[in-house]
Amino acid sequence: MRRTTAKLADGREIIYFDDTEDAPARTAVDTRDLPEQKPSSEIRRDPLTGEWVAMASHRQTRTYKPPADLCPLCPTTPGRPTEIPESSYDVAVFENRFPSLSQHVPPVPSTVDGLPMAERRPGYGRCEVVCFTSDHNSAFAALTPGRVRTVVDAWADRSAELGALPGVEQVFCFENRGEEIGVTLHHPHGQIYAYPFVTPRTERMLATAKEYRAQHGTHVLGDVIEAELAQRARLVATTEHWVALVPPAARWPVEVILAPRSQCADIPELTPAQRDDFALLYLDVLARLDRLYDRPLPYIAAWNQGPVHAPKELSWLHLQVFSVLRTADKLKYLAGSESGMAVWINDATPEQIAERLRAAGS
Repeated sequence: MRRTTAKLADGREIIYFDDTEDAPARTAVDTRDLPEQKPSSEIRRDPLTGEWVAMASHRQTRTYKPPADLCPLCPTTPGRPTEIPESSYDVAVFENRFPSLSQHVPPVPSTVDGLPMAERRPGYGRCEVVCFTSDHNSAFAALTPGRVRTVVDAWADRSAELGALPGVEQVFCFENRGEEIGVTLHHPHGQIYAYPFVTPRTERMLATAKEYRAQHGTHVLGDVIEAELAQRARLVATTEHWVALVPPAARWPVEVILAPRSQCADIPELTPAQRDDFALLYLDVLARLDRLYDRPLPYIAAWNQGPVHAPKELSWLHLQVFSVLRTADKLKYLAGSESGMAVWINDATPEQIAERLRAAGS
């Protein structure tokens, strides 16, 4: 794979990851006349829950559902420059033009006016866009295993580099797919957030892993994987280095976890063999998801990586893939119990979900 870095017209970084043998040198120049970026993100700590909330009012003007011929993630063509100056690309990563978090945010007061218990900080961090392919009409599920491997290498590269930035505590790679999820750009792409705090979900998982290790001397996810491989009721598919299973307390009507059989804390720690093997399993799982309702399934694919400064033994890398679609034409809405109290109610059991996904195999 060849890695090339360049700058966009407003100074943002763009990085090309090429696996095509005869890919041209990435020398194209961004000819757009872009205004200077002035992100105004901040984060505030909820005094009742202790959780950080990001606020980025400048994102109200971001691109919203453009027609295909105006897609900003497609390659540049004569007379129509885009976010990617090249006329073609394999995988491209660039700084988000409308970031929720940025390295260039102004200072803010340390607390909310009149509320000394409500802490306030600049929304420091970084947000990047990952374009999986230059083909606007494709999808992650349509990539070749080799291209998926390139994407994994790009995730690893960015996770390591963003995690080394001062003030970054956690790196989150994810993909949103489908309008039901809230996608406003249909070109196959994902995003990466570098947070200045550890996210609430990760804090909870670290606390649980620490308590479990103190009691049993092992990692809870490792023991779950071992038990599921023996019991198989919630197992979806396996490969030499990975397992795909429905979590035993699944929240979503469709939910799968992909995890390596051996513990590693983050994507950069994956070996070449694990990266190749992941590509095979993930493409298998995505094909099953699309066969569930004979339509492209809207989903969120969320990488759970260990925070930058957390003990490595408490984190076990895994990808959580879930959908809001509970039937071919019905959505699961987060209503009173889920949204108000964070108590989830699922209309299907994990065993039923796993059985359907196994049946959807080729």
